[in-house]
Order: sequence, then C-alpha cells, then structure tokens
Amino acid sequence: MERPAWAPQGIDISVPSVSRMYDFYLGGSHNFEVDREAARKAMEFLPGLPKIMQANRAFMRRAVRHAVDSGIDQFLDIGSGIPTFGNVHEVAQAADPGAKVAYVDHDPVAVAHSQAVLEGNDRAVIAAADLRRPKEILANPEITGLLDLDRPVALLLVAVLHFIEDADEPYAAVAELREALAPGSLLVLTHASYEGIPLPKEEAAGTVGVYKNIRNPLIMRSHEEISRFFEGYEMVEPGLVSMPEWRPDTPQSPEQEDPYAFSGFGGVGRKA
Repeated sequence: MERPAWAPQGIDISVPSVSRMYDFYLGGSHNFEVDREAARKAMEFLPGLPKIMQANRAFMRRAVRHAVDSGIDQFLDIGSGIPTFGNVHEVAQAADPGAKVAYVDHDPVAVAHSQAVLEGNDRAVIAAADLRRPKEILANPEITGLLDLDRPVALLLVAVLHFIEDADEPYAAVAELREALAPGSLLVLTHASYEGIPLPKEEAAGTVGVYKNIRNPLIMRSHEEISRFFEGYEMVEPGLVSMPEWRPDTPQSPEQEDPYAFSGFGGVGRKA
C-alpha cells in the first residue's frame, strides 16, 4: 500500500483508525481503504452513521458559539480527531479572533494533520496525549503554554468517551479534568447510545461488533450513565438531549430531520 505524503512515518496503515473512519463518515479525504472498508461494514448495520456524525459536528459548532457568547475564549478539545471544515478553532476564532484552542489526540495521523492545518495560527496548538491519562494532558507544555487554566475554559469531549471502556475509569478522568478547571468553565460532551437509534438494539449492536473487531470498542451508555459525566456541573438548558434538540439554529420540527440524527446525546454543563 502506497503511503500518502500526509501519513506520518511509523504508523501502521493496514489497521483501521477511529479518527480516519470518522473522517470518512464526514466526507473527508484523510483515510485509507482499510478505514473505508471498516466504516462501510459498520454502516451495513447502522446506515445512518454519517448523519449521526453530521449531527455531532453541528452540535459541537453550536456549543462552541454558545461558549464564546458566554464570554469563554479558551477551548480544550480532547479526542479532536482529524481537522475537518468547521472545526473548533475555525468556529471559535470566527466569533472571537482572540480565542485560543488546544487540541489533544493520541492518533498520530490526527496529530500530524492538525499540525499542518494549524501552521501559522499562533492561537491554536495540537498536543499528542490520551484522555485516559489526564495528568499528562494538564502538564503538557503545548497546552500550558497556550491556555490559562486559572481562567474559564470550554472542555470539549465530543464523540470520544464512548471509546473509553469502564476499566479505564472514564468517570475518574473527567472528574480530574473538572477539578483542574476554573469556575465558570464549560463541559461540552456528546456520547453514543442505543437510545434514540431508529433500529432494534440487536441490529445496531452489529456496528459495536465492527469496532470491537478493530480493537476500538464502542461503549454504548444510557442517558443516565452519560449524565454521570456532568457531576460537579450545572446543566445548561435544555440539558442532556439528542443532538439536534440542543439549541437548534432553526425551529425545525423533528419530522424534518433524518431520524438517525437523534441517536445518542449531547449536552453542556457549567462548573459553579
């Protein structure tokens, strides 16, 4: 397999990557045939995956604009993936040119491509780190050199926690990050769930099996389990809801939306 110029040396391009599969769902070009093959297998069970990802990105953009409107000008996006059109720094800096964005990902392709996209932007950085090790994130010089954690920060955990198994203590990781944030900070979070998917659970579970086979287990949590990530935060209205229902830009009725867009949940919390 020929290695494209944007693919960093040292990565195994014969193994599917969650970041590159996500890029494929969104119509991006930074993915390999092995990623596309795995994504297409997942879509055999859950054909609405691209629509779910689009709803996820649209929620993220609305939440970022809300954060800027709330006076926040610092963003920490963990599990940021491969930058696509309308990424956090583009949305935040369009609303506030002084906004600062620190991206974090453990996928070397995501990190390498982010470095290329962010070149020349002195208010945005990418750090190679893992959500499962929050101390390393909080001590990373790229992040501490850009963000002032003594001031409010919008912490984005968008479509990442469902790749953290319970054995890796995701609730403890989120709590540790919360404790490091200043009062007034926001938690912006989305998470996959069987709730809301317009298919029987048994059918949707086929997609979970595909991710398990590529050694990136997809953990489908309930609304109640996802709500636990917001402990220590006051929920911003309308709370933890399906992504199109969180402060939509237009008063579009649910009947006008693809039903797959209502799969999973998104919400924003404010640290008191």
